[in-house]
Amino acid sequence: MYKAIINEDTYISIFEPRHAEALYHLIDGSRDSIGEWLSFPAKTNNIKDTRLFIEKSLKRLSENNGYWAGIWYNEILVGSIGYLYIDWTARKTEIGYWLGDDYAGKGLVTCACQKLINHAFMDLELRKIEINVASKNTKSKAIPERLGFKKEGIIRNFEYLNSEYLDRTVYGLLKEEWTINRNP
Repeated sequence: MYKAIINEDTYISIFEPRHAEALYHLIDGSRDSIGEWLSFPAKTNNIKDTRLFIEKSLKRLSENNGYWAGIWYNEILVGSIGYLYIDWTARKTEIGYWLGDDYAGKGLVTCACQKLINHAFMDLELRKIEINVASKNTKSKAIPERLGFKKEGIIRNFEYLNSEYLDRTVYGLLKEEWTINRNP
């Protein structure tokens, strides 16, 4: 299945059913940190849940409406990245991502985002990419900022998570902005 090489140590690959156990253990081992900003760890209680998630992701892929892939570092699943949807009429998508606790700070998500950005603009011929992050999640916000995304606004009280309302910062990148400011 689809595999994109980032460097000699890192690649991204579409999730397949055989990845369900590794995905579950990665989520379970980083449940608190991922769950601080995202709701899915609370809904991921066993390997059956990750199998179902992978099946849904593969269905979206078959419908040409986005997908999730694993981020692999030294042949170990360390995180996930994907297109949450693809709006073919507006020619846009949104990228989502997360990493396990032990793999932050290595530039893995930034490099994986670059791959997905290039693919979206060059191969899928999309016009816009969004990245939406919890406004208080400074580490996650640094990624779109580093990649040249523009802050487009804040959605107040976007979701209720961990007994608090979280705002969501919306970042956008247009194809012509990436072409001008292309990252390697």
